[in-house]
Amino acid sequence: QVQLVESGGGLVQAGGSLRLSCVASGRTFSRYVMGWFRQAPGKEREFVAAIRWTSGSTRYADSVKGRFTISRDNAKNTVYLQMNSLKPEDTAVYYCAVDIAPGGLSVLPGSYNYWGQGTQVTVSS
Repeated sequence: QVQLVESGGGLVQAGGSLRLSCVASGRTFSRYVMGWFRQAPGKEREFVAAIRWTSGSTRYADSVKGRFTISRDNAKNTVYLQMNSLKPEDTAVYYCAVDIAPGGLSVLPGSYNYWGQGTQVTVSS
């Protein structure tokens, strides 16, 4: 049983930083792709960033490129999302997810098989 547990969300002022963590358990994740998505009220879930566990190759949404950094710690089975220069439009529930049959670094929520419960990020102006 795969489990993903996010943490690190909170309230921050515009221009501030937060680091989200996602601890993964239940499988060997070395061949998988881990992704971060977000969903704001009344909006669809959207891709934020993804990382291939083995190679560390990454992909970002244009809206966060240069501000957010995805990384992983293999020893801790943990994926991080460092978020800098936060904007009010970054306010959303952030989810981590795992793609167990990756053909690439997908931006589609439907490509991901397991999801965490989400962590709220609120950026005040």
